[in-house]
Amino acid sequence: MTDQQLSAEDAKLVTLARATRVRVGAAEGAAVRDSDGRTYAAASVDLPSLRLGAVEVCVAMAISSGSRGLEAVVRLAETPWTEDAAAVVREFSGGDVVVHLGDPRGTVMASGTPETL
Repeated sequence: MTDQQLSAEDAKLVTLARATRVRVGAAEGAAVRDSDGRTYAAASVDLPSLRLGAVEVCVAMAISSGSRGLEAVVRLAETPWTEDAAAVVREFSGGDVVVHLGDPRGTVMASGTPETL
């Protein structure tokens, strides 16, 4: 799925993930939309005592805000999608969540589910 094929709501997630990653200067940026339509954007955290992927931070933000699940996930990074990120999404929302993976500039390279990426 290319950027032109993204829904307007998923394209918004790409914009949020890209802006957050750039603002912080992080390796990863992510954004999610929860089952109520709320969005959360985050960057990866890389401290000596705490390392979290951007998707993990987004899911934690959604959970702590009372969300009950996700509709879509965008992750922008040069590194590959990890089983840890997939597991967090699956555990919180199941295996049918739409996931878009892109490069740091925001070009979506692959779309699927936590199970297929």
